Amino acid sequence: MGDTQVMKGRYNGCTMNVYSKIPGYGRLASIPVLSKKARQRLKWFDYYNSHSHNARLTCRYFGISPQTFYRWKRRYDPYHLESLEDRSCRPKRVRQPAYSAELVTAVQRLREEYPRWGKDKLVILLRRKGCASSASTVGRILKKLKERGVLKEPLPNHISARKSQRLRPYAVRKPKDYIVREPGDIVEVDTLDVRPLPGVVLKHFTARDVISRWDVLEAHTRANSHTATAFMDTLLKRMPFPIKVIQVDGRSEFQDAFEEECQRRGIKLFVLPPRSPKLNGHVERAQRTHTEEFYEVTDTSFEIGELNQALLEWEMIYNTVRPHQALGYLTPKEFLKLYQQNKRKEEVSLR
Repeated sequence: MGDTQVMKGRYNGCTMNVYSKIPGYGRLASIPVLSKKARQRLKWFDYYNSHSHNARLTCRYFGISPQTFYRWKRRYDPYHLESLEDRSCRPKRVRQPAYSAELVTAVQRLREEYPRWGKDKLVILLRRKGCASSASTVGRILKKLKERGVLKEPLPNHISARKSQRLRPYAVRKPKDYIVREPGDIVEVDTLDVRPLPGVVLKHFTARDVISRWDVLEAHTRANSHTATAFMDTLLKRMPFPIKVIQVDGRSEFQDAFEEECQRRGIKLFVLPPRSPKLNGHVERAQRTHTEEFYEVTDTSFEIGELNQALLEWEMIYNTVRPHQALGYLTPKEFLKLYQQNKRKEEVSLR
């Protein structure tokens, strides 16, 4: 019944309902909505009143200083809980501007003449005209002029050198609610420049599964969408599990033919925002490992055929022999075997 209380009784043999206001309802309805800090301060005084008005005990319980407690105790009015809200820290007396109207006019005129020049440059121009002022004063004048809406500045014409982003027909940003649970849910792919000799640049492709740390490696003489598509064929053959999602950065080799191939195979393609390599951190870290543990110690001739054969041998060692600290010093192969065993146990227990 909202703010009423129903009481049943009998009168002359008939049952009747008696409606009355709940005592104190009007006061409860008038209690204001307090902020989080005010509600916390109200708990102080509830605790203080229920523990024999022991201020020191209250301060120790809530971890506040006695000075803070007594300051709010002087402000606290139990009939006006808004007294527990923060007050404005603005000083009662605020210094008024001391600059002249002539200086304001001069600043406005210069800024309208040179709309992209800041306060530091305008100060120099003012001094040349005999108007001595500081950069902070000019900055305050510009702020006031903008707040009043009297400063007339031209609308920006965006013709910068930054190119607009190409529309991707299939690739999308990774959804915020996408959760990686199993091997193959996200495989990060990246390229690395390898310079074995002056003037010679090879392109090293790395794909890493973020769950099992299983890597697939291949080198090409160049990085374009066709070589990236060829690497995808290698990736699907050597990964020991199906791939659901490939995540790449916005480089040109992961567009066009590569994107079409992902769509044809039904593999989702996530593309990173610009200048965010940390979102592909697993494969970025793998590139460092392959540089330090393979390229810096290998004695191959760096002919593309011989290099890929050496990379295949290193890939076998990396996935089946090398312990990984991130996997509890298991190899990716051992991790996958243990993962599959645990998954089968869970499936049996659910039957």
